[in-house]
Amino acid sequence: MKIGVFVCHCGSNIEATVDTAAVAKTALTYPDVAFATDSMYTCSEPGQEGIVQAIKEHGLDGVVVASCSPRMHEPTFRRTVERAGLNRYMFEMANIREHVSWIGKDREANTNKAAELVRLAVEKLRRDKPLYAKQFDVTKRVLVIGGGVAGIQAALDAAEGGVEVVMVERESTIGGKMAKLDKTFPTIDCSSCVLSPKMVDVAQNPNITLYAYSEVESISGFVGNFTVTIRKKATYVDWSKCTGCGSCTEKCPSKHTPDAFNERVGETTAINIPFPQAIPKKAVINPEHCRKLKSGKCGVCAKVCPTGAIQYDMQDEIVTEQVGAIIAATGYDLMDWTVLGEYGGGRLPDVVTSLQYERMMSASGPTGGHIHRPSDGKEPKKVVFIQCVGSRDKSIDRPYCSGFCCMYTAKQAILTRDHIPDSQAFVFYMDIRAPGKMYDEFTRRAVEEYGVNYVRGRVSAIQPTVRPDGSMGYIVRGADTLLGQQVEVDADLVVLAVGIEGAHGAGHLAETLRISYDKYGFFMERHVKLGPVETNTAGVYLAGVCQGAKDIPASVAQGSAAAAKALTLFSKPKLENDPQVSVVDIKRCVGCGKCIKVCPYQAIKETVIRGETKAEVVETVCQGCGLCTATCPQGAIQVAHFTDNQILAEVNALCLS
Repeated sequence: MKIGVFVCHCGSNIEATVDTAAVAKTALTYPDVAFATDSMYTCSEPGQEGIVQAIKEHGLDGVVVASCSPRMHEPTFRRTVERAGLNRYMFEMANIREHVSWIGKDREANTNKAAELVRLAVEKLRRDKPLYAKQFDVTKRVLVIGGGVAGIQAALDAAEGGVEVVMVERESTIGGKMAKLDKTFPTIDCSSCVLSPKMVDVAQNPNITLYAYSEVESISGFVGNFTVTIRKKATYVDWSKCTGCGSCTEKCPSKHTPDAFNERVGETTAINIPFPQAIPKKAVINPEHCRKLKSGKCGVCAKVCPTGAIQYDMQDEIVTEQVGAIIAATGYDLMDWTVLGEYGGGRLPDVVTSLQYERMMSASGPTGGHIHRPSDGKEPKKVVFIQCVGSRDKSIDRPYCSGFCCMYTAKQAILTRDHIPDSQAFVFYMDIRAPGKMYDEFTRRAVEEYGVNYVRGRVSAIQPTVRPDGSMGYIVRGADTLLGQQVEVDADLVVLAVGIEGAHGAGHLAETLRISYDKYGFFMERHVKLGPVETNTAGVYLAGVCQGAKDIPASVAQGSAAAAKALTLFSKPKLENDPQVSVVDIKRCVGCGKCIKVCPYQAIKETVIRGETKAEVVETVCQGCGLCTATCPQGAIQVAHFTDNQILAEVNALCLS
């Protein structure tokens, strides 16, 4: 075997603390190494051409590149060796940047360590065997989970790309959080005016099948061939007959149902349509508050419905769809702010969340766009906004910034002055984060044009108080860190910019999708820089805030990016699997099933061979994670390209050198 070793300077990233020429010279002493050299940037076009020429001139059978993280450039170099005529898996990479140069300053020690890592890669390569991918058919349909603005954009782009789209939304209407907003920053344009046309496009696009008021029950299969089970929850209304006329909502006597769409600001009826622009504009009965479903009495909605759409005996329905790619766009939810006692913990009636305040300001909201105090219905004259409520707070394990709170707080402060010209607005903030286009100018406008009072500091307490005139108010106590003193503001209404977290149920969905998620419920991308919309499961992509905090423009952009990834996946007539998958030695397998239990991708199944139960790997599903290898008590299952013999060869090379 003839092996070529290429050591990269990576500019000064590696060369500054590693003698790369010495590493290359040392590599020539290793078994089967026929060629070794160092270069400035091995990943550059000249560097890659150097590899191709060396393979051809020296008749190399395998290549080792000592440079940066394989996560970044392994696919690049595999394509390079393949272009030169080698099997792409006759390649190994030694990470001497992150594992050596970036963590040590002793040049001699770093050089020795880099040489050892190269030796490990050489020993592994000596035991590599060519691997070959298998081709399989692909179902050119996309599943979009979530009907917020990111999911809507992804669905529309994919549909315009000529593929069928199945959209699943757990609420009775699409639109997500954006549908609840009155205006959007920094242009203060009508949110529904921007969103509604896209919602209508979803409903009218012949390539989109919408399952509203539905949830994904289970997912099986693999990239290009997923089988999705969807639960259509009972609405108790036949949507094929419902015209959205609203007769049922007008006559329903159960008028004290919590209004979820309006963030429980006010009440609605047991049967309702969330808002006038809802898509689909169909009624849904809340079984927990419907008198007919609870006690068998009433039935008014059925009597007044002109189309006979009411069906009290409706049951959940299970449907199955075949898709080739999945886009998760499940959005976010507000964290439980009631744990924050200093802000009233949900006990004070005139302390509301930012989303509740949005519904107060919206013309389609419970107050018709008029700002009223929940406690007495009076118009507030002093409104205090508190930012970072549950964000950037390690004490409650929320160390991250929620991203867009600074901007919507400025927007709400401006709109407060528009709604109530003689009002005063105060904003308690930690830092203003306004990096987007026209964002900083927008926050300055709030101060300079609308007279919003910004106080840099945290609020320590909100206490109710009775004023001399007998009216109820709230004393907001905090610190002004710029003035270096404590401040108190007498407020009529307090609005909290509550931090966000992953949507409720995100963890369960992530496990169903077989993708990673963090402890805050956000889905994990494949690579934070190079794969922001991809996941560790092939064919599953991310869009919007389900991946992390971002505003509407970024969510829309990521929705389009996810759709582009799906369309790229479908651009080939057939797909190829990664052959670095688990392989079962049926002679050693005893059929204990432990590998089946630990496999996170459900890629292993039982099979019967000559009357004995054995494990069998579904190669197209396996992602080569190696959990089965680590679990098997018999050592009967190995990951191709990462066998025990290869790992032991690396250990021996390190320990016996």
